[in-house]
Amino acid sequence: MTSPDATRALVERYYADFNAGDTAAMADLVSDDLVHDVNQGERRTGRDAFIAFNAHMTRCYRETLSDMVIMVSDDGRRAAAEFVVHGEYLATDEGLPPATGQRYVLPAGAFVAVEDGRIGRITTCYNLADWMRQVTGA
Repeated sequence: MTSPDATRALVERYYADFNAGDTAAMADLVSDDLVHDVNQGERRTGRDAFIAFNAHMTRCYRETLSDMVIMVSDDGRRAAAEFVVHGEYLATDEGLPPATGQRYVLPAGAFVAVEDGRIGRITTCYNLADWMRQVTGA
């Protein structure tokens, strides 16, 4: 069993690493068989898929998170985080509008499952239509 305090510290560290742009440190916090569900995307399984996803995201986007609120279940096995994404669209992502350095601010959240002191599942949610409006100006 994972304590709620340990889970909170793990999730806080994960997002601090995110804000620092330290994707290697983020990968150190996830399990080898991580299940990663991204908004409007395919499920990725495994640490290697997570590392590849982060490399792609780093190429296409620069993001930091603010207004972080973390909620943890009593048994420490689940957590949820709500935050605001402050981003810049750096390079055109396949199937999305052309990138020209557009900036965006987007409410988002994530659900996290913790197993043996590591993150075993991450599910991220945000409003893609809102992001599209912000980057296209439409």
